[in-house]
Amino acid sequence: EENVLVLVPAYNEAGSIAHVLEDLKVTNYKVLVVSDGSTDATSTITRELGFRVLELPINLGVGGALRAGFRIAMKEKFAAVIQIDADGQHPVNEIAHLISAVNEHQAQMVIGSRFLSGIESMKVGMARRLVMRVLARSSSKATGINITDTTSGFRIITRPLLDKFAESFPTNYLGDTYEAVVAAGRSGFKVIEIPATLTDRTSGKSTASLAQSVRFTFKGVVVALLRLH
Repeated sequence: EENVLVLVPAYNEAGSIAHVLEDLKVTNYKVLVVSDGSTDATSTITRELGFRVLELPINLGVGGALRAGFRIAMKEKFAAVIQIDADGQHPVNEIAHLISAVNEHQAQMVIGSRFLSGIESMKVGMARRLVMRVLARSSSKATGINITDTTSGFRIITRPLLDKFAESFPTNYLGDTYEAVVAAGRSGFKVIEIPATLTDRTSGKSTASLAQSVRFTFKGVVVALLRLH
């Protein structure tokens, strides 16, 4: 736990960040919240709860926020980063499972999948499920294993992959999830999945509509096919 940094990218998540941080408070993990140009009380709440926050002056998107956090992790010589969202979807009590899987399988990325347990803890519409299947098939081909949940942001990334991501990391929509998995797999890094009980957001709503998701998904697949990442 001492050499692992929990990285929480957050953009205007004042309604849910406290819940996530309260769960993290009972653990021994080092935590860094990256406030991605937030204009609400995200940073204030983080500090009041006693956690460190990196405030970005403008909104860079999840990929940009994560890359900033990766660079701090590398500078401070952390061996791994746990990536979780600030909206309360990711189970803090299952972080230990990610760490155990890394150690057991010597993987450089372990993804927590909502589709491996056989019990769905999160509602996914038919259209979004179709999109996820397209992405899963593409990322499975790139990594050489069966990926079921390529858009899950609940994952652990270890060095030397962490160093690569600190240098260059996709910042567009799906870049931090799907493209990152494809890039890691094609570069020869070991990527695996484990079951995770992801849930619905505790507050707010997704910033992307279904139409935007489909459009960005098509763009992401083209980027992957043409190896532009």
